[in-house]
Amino acid sequence: MTKQETSLCERLKLLGYAQNKQMRIYGQVFEVLSDPVMVGDHLVFVDAIERKSGAARRVFIPLTTLHMVQRELRAA
Repeated sequence: MTKQETSLCERLKLLGYAQNKQMRIYGQVFEVLSDPVMVGDHLVFVDAIERKSGAARRVFIPLTTLHMVQRELRAA
């Protein structure tokens, strides 16, 4: 991973997209199993378990969140 990708993933962890955290996204509550994984320039996901059904899912982080973090990192 590049330094920029590492910084992006670290910032996402601080926002709650981190292992052993709980998040509410897409109208559902998830227990996060992994730290953010970057697949491409605009694709970042975490592995999580949906609390209601107990199903394991790969949850993609919304683009609006990624763009916000990328702007913050460029401004810093």
